Amino acid sequence: MSDVLELACDLIARRSTTPEDAGCQALIAGRLTGAGFAIEHLRHGEVDNLWATHGSGGPTLVFLGHTDVVPSGPESSWQSAPFEPEVRGGCLYGRGAADMKGSVAAMVVALERFVAAHPHHAGRVALLLTSDEEGPTNLDGVRQVTDAFRTRGERLDWCVVGEPSSKRRLGDLVRVGRRGSLSATLTVRGVQGHVAYPEKAINPIHAFAPALVELAATRWDEGNADFPPTSFQVSNLNAGTGATNVIPGTLVAQVNFRYSTASTAAELRARTEAILDRYGLDWQPDWNLSGEPFLSPPGGRLRETVRAVCLELCGVDPEQSTGGGTSDGRFIAPLGAEVVELGPVNATIHKVDECVAVGDLERLPALYQAICERLLA
Repeated sequence: MSDVLELACDLIARRSTTPEDAGCQALIAGRLTGAGFAIEHLRHGEVDNLWATHGSGGPTLVFLGHTDVVPSGPESSWQSAPFEPEVRGGCLYGRGAADMKGSVAAMVVALERFVAAHPHHAGRVALLLTSDEEGPTNLDGVRQVTDAFRTRGERLDWCVVGEPSSKRRLGDLVRVGRRGSLSATLTVRGVQGHVAYPEKAINPIHAFAPALVELAATRWDEGNADFPPTSFQVSNLNAGTGATNVIPGTLVAQVNFRYSTASTAAELRARTEAILDRYGLDWQPDWNLSGEPFLSPPGGRLRETVRAVCLELCGVDPEQSTGGGTSDGRFIAPLGAEVVELGPVNATIHKVDECVAVGDLERLPALYQAICERLLA
């Protein structure tokens, strides 16, 4: 069994359902300590964060990953137990195999190999891990760590995120940016009453409906060369008392913007609030900005390095995309770092029987090591 496959199996066997780490970071810290890395544990609340560095000065290349995984769902639905790694048909099966314990294992092995081959490399190479990437709030993970980094003036120049970016074969797609995510819980107040006496009530569903039609039909922006147009979606709409003869007094709508660099969160909030005010609603918003959009510019050194490595080692010119959801890269980019995401095929992430091709897993350390060598050797 290869070193990266063995480590990936050790990590998958640890039941680290978010925000639990289940000892993954302690295992990795022990290995990297032996390789000469300085280790810092940055625990916040129930979340474990690991910061491991080798070298000094600048520039700094950081590999970013997470040790937590989403719940497995009914274990009886899996062909093999989700936290008992199994290799069959050329694939490694288990929760987190692709998202993203496979990448974490590959990063660790790549870093061990790199510092062994280049003990006096330029600048610093680093690994940042959290157990709070898959959770609903991400409050105590990389978000918290980057706040601490700002306070102490930590310099980050390049960041490779190990999220499973590939579509059909390793290296065929890299993420060079991500859209921002702005959510709101909108509470619309009416007056509860009997459905037979609507003149004595105000139905918040009826009041909100015209505003919702306009929100859904609004063209928020046209996007740009790097991002599609901003999208608006309603994820939940709730009202009612459970009785068929009662006009509800309150409606709650949960909405989300996935937005490009063509708009700002402040602009989207202002336009939304203007629409709702125009319909004379009695309403209250609760806004949550999960992350601003970011983009590693064309021609950037990391972006070009990752492309060249994929061409050389995978034989493919990767699609350079800003699609998909969000990642912890959104917390690193505001520090001034260039951020690119490169990882295995994402076809089975969060699914029953999640898996990664063993061949891809065993090639991934070479990609990460080559990035280190082109930037710091």
